[in-house]
Amino acid sequence: MMLLIRCPYCEEERPELEFRNAGEAHIARPTNIAAESDDDFEKFFFIRSNPKGVIYERWRHIHGCARFFNAVRDTVTDKFVMTYKAGEPKPAKLPGASK
Repeated sequence: MMLLIRCPYCEEERPELEFRNAGEAHIARPTNIAAESDDDFEKFFFIRSNPKGVIYERWRHIHGCARFFNAVRDTVTDKFVMTYKAGEPKPAKLPGASK
């Protein structure tokens, strides 16, 4: 089954084949990567929380507008809860949430 992902810039749902996952969203990125220790470099590039349930990810619409955006996805169902533009803060409340 093909997933449809909504690009917040193109403002339409497109097939998942048009997109690429770009890792975890809302993480602090080093300002001077060359100055990082080997341990810190490894932690930044390879160590992620990988929770079961809702996660925040960066995605890129490579076969469309080519822009990066953020997505909220449930790792259990693989369904996208919502997408929003890069640079916007992490949503305080998710659609369909009771609180």
